Amino acid sequence: MENKSKKIISNNKKAYHDYFIEEKIEAGIELFGTEVKSVRAGTVNLKDSYVSLKTGEAILIGMHISPYEQGNIFNRDPMRERRLLLHKKEIARLIGKTKETGYSLIPLSVYFSGSLVKIELGLARGKKAYDKRDAIAERDAKRNMDRAIKARQYG
Repeated sequence: MENKSKKIISNNKKAYHDYFIEEKIEAGIELFGTEVKSVRAGTVNLKDSYVSLKTGEAILIGMHISPYEQGNIFNRDPMRERRLLLHKKEIARLIGKTKETGYSLIPLSVYFSGSLVKIELGLARGKKAYDKRDAIAERDAKRNMDRAIKARQYG
């Protein structure tokens, strides 16, 4: 049962640009039938979404799941708030962590684990503008080094 396949549906690449990811957590999502069919079609957008921890529940806000083509009256609002399935102890621990200054819960990816839709959350700390510039400069330097090494090997 451990070796369930993990089929990624959507990634939130912007999260890695805007935040330092301290810890990753897996959670289930409460979805309706037409939403699951739409997720299978890959029509999910995680951009600008976040997790709110209120009244002992984890609520995913801002995730867009496009309406299912054949869903007619059963389709739900694409931007509705969705409940995340976590244990109470996990939620309590995350509430404690997010109370610390600068921490928030950001969805990183949506994927199928077997037949279940799961979401990977990141306990994240926001990056400042200079941190983003440093990351870009570091990436460019690595790319230039790789190019130089490749040119030397084949040139």
